[in-house]
Amino acid sequence: MDARDKQVLRSLRLDLCAELLVEGLVMQYLYQEGILTESDVQEIRAQVTNQRKTMMLLDILPARGPKAFETFLESLQEFPWVKDKLEAKRNEVMLVAPTDDEIPGILQHTLKNPPTDQQINKLARGLGPEWEYIVLSLGLTQTDIYRCKANHPYNIQSQIVSAFILWRQRFGNKATLESLRDSLKLGEVDSSIIQQMFQ
Repeated sequence: MDARDKQVLRSLRLDLCAELLVEGLVMQYLYQEGILTESDVQEIRAQVTNQRKTMMLLDILPARGPKAFETFLESLQEFPWVKDKLEAKRNEVMLVAPTDDEIPGILQHTLKNPPTDQQINKLARGLGPEWEYIVLSLGLTQTDIYRCKANHPYNIQSQIVSAFILWRQRFGNKATLESLRDSLKLGEVDSSIIQQMFQ
């Protein structure tokens, strides 16, 4: 799913949980179109409340490929006002989204600097399991990742911070914000997380 569409779903998460009943036509349509698997459907049905069912669906959708958002919109025949709200938000996000190579308020020469501890901490708060792929693409090894995990076994954020600090130490002048930004884009990290690092 496109990073902008993920952002739309996240920003309207509470509204969707309050207004949407996914068990029924929405879920069946997504299953029919191959967006949801049978085990996804069972997992959603197993949730106790309608809100939890919607939350579970919203957790699953972003990982279901480029057609997931459009298919989700198509499934909302019984909820036209929800569909309108999603489309309006999507247009709004598209209008304000920066171009690929541009981060608002950041000067190009800043990108040649290494990330500060504060920037690494901000980034670590926003990343999930994808951090491993990103540090590998930056040049660290599986052994490095294992060490970071072993040194901080109960704190994922500390594992991520120590991995990026190790990268900065090892690669010196080459460990720039620009190369970090490019790896984050390659790992399809949401643009809002990248921007937050620069604020």
